[in-house]
Amino acid sequence: MSNAAPQKFEFQAEIKQLLDIVIHSLYTEKEIFVRELVSNASDSLEKLRHIRLTEKEVFDDKLEAEINVTTDDKAKTITIQDYGVGLTRAELVENLGTIAHSGSKAFLQALTLSHARELLRSSASVLDTAYEVGLSGPGRLHDLFVTHEAMSPGEWKAGGEGLTITYGFHASPFGTALVMITPRGLAGLAMADPGKERAILRDMKSRWPKAKYVEDFAATAPTARRIFDPNLWRKEQPLRVVLIGTDFEVRVWEKLLTIPMGRLTTYSDLASRSGNPKAARAVGAAVGKNPICFVVPCHRVVGKSGELTGYHWGLTRKRAMLGWEAGQVGEAA
Repeated sequence: MSNAAPQKFEFQAEIKQLLDIVIHSLYTEKEIFVRELVSNASDSLEKLRHIRLTEKEVFDDKLEAEINVTTDDKAKTITIQDYGVGLTRAELVENLGTIAHSGSKAFLQALTLSHARELLRSSASVLDTAYEVGLSGPGRLHDLFVTHEAMSPGEWKAGGEGLTITYGFHASPFGTALVMITPRGLAGLAMADPGKERAILRDMKSRWPKAKYVEDFAATAPTARRIFDPNLWRKEQPLRVVLIGTDFEVRVWEKLLTIPMGRLTTYSDLASRSGNPKAARAVGAAVGKNPICFVVPCHRVVGKSGELTGYHWGLTRKRAMLGWEAGQVGEAA
């Protein structure tokens, strides 16, 4: 280990704002945030273990693979230290200095009402095309690439009878995600606040009360990674989704799938596109019942004024999703 004096680097102002949002919004339970940091430290140790197994020369290969957590009551700080492999010094300095250019400004901008209004205006012509060409059209380079099918009305009316749904809880950029899959594809995706995981599971089970439910983290993990890791978003390997709802709900959800990432629409416009221009309230109800959040992007629907309005999984999470997507689109621009 080096005995050089520690150096201190500051995040740029935009990143300080971003971290504040993440810590105080997505991680309102502070112990959850600390747990995430410990998990990151564990990942760095796993990287070190892999290097030791695959490379002949490793700096200080007798170093213990450990995580040390210390607290300072007077300074009110918690220090988490590991001896794994993360970024080099040069990479760390570079990322601290330039991370604001990799999407965080777009993230923060996406949280403003004025930006939402501007985005609504600019989205109109894009959505005209998107609704016509669907999921295979241009401008979908930053999307998850989803292929979908709907269960028959009879299957929906049966309340999931004869259907086996496998589920698992996974980490995501927006908190704990409940991933639910069937042999035909992803059927449910929900977001849970800390300590509310079982309540969210009950909520989702109530949608298909007669289905058989099996908890299997390993079985749902590949789907969770496919959803939340943009590096796995490939057109040639689309994410399979199965829509379970009434005919009307499915039609609305299918229209949601045509909204490109980085774009917004309104409930009234969605109603018109769904062939029911006077049914904005009913369309809003169908949007609220969407069982596959984020993937079927109900978070991209806002009020006429650009206000975010409601969201089943919480407005803070809706803001985070829109901001995160703005960052993804900004990175690729």
